Amino acid sequence: QVQLVESGGGLVQPGGSLRLSCTASEFTLDYYAIGWFRQAPGKEREGVSCINSDGSTYYADSVKGRFTIRRDNVKNTVYLQMNTLKPEDTAVYYCTLRTRATMNFEISAFGAWGQGTQVTVSS
Repeated sequence: QVQLVESGGGLVQPGGSLRLSCTASEFTLDYYAIGWFRQAPGKEREGVSCINSDGSTYYADSVKGRFTIRRDNVKNTVYLQMNTLKPEDTAVYYCTLRTRATMNFEISAFGAWGQGTQVTVSS
């Protein structure tokens, strides 16, 4: 069974930064496409960013220029660096493994969800 674990969330002021981490047990992350999604209270889960097995990346329009996804294959970890955070970025953030090919954030293309890490952006 694939298991993903998110960490790095917390409380940050508007304009601040956080780095989220996603680690996996029992498999090597660099073989797979890994996505970050988020869900705020009362809202649907939405895609944030994805890194493909070839290293290419894509982002939601709402975070382009502020968030960066990257891999550290030595540590078997995928990171989401979040800069210039806004209150509307407040959500639970999840990492997930993509189970079929897609060029967007179609939820059905992703699986093996982690338990999430809370990000709160507030003064």
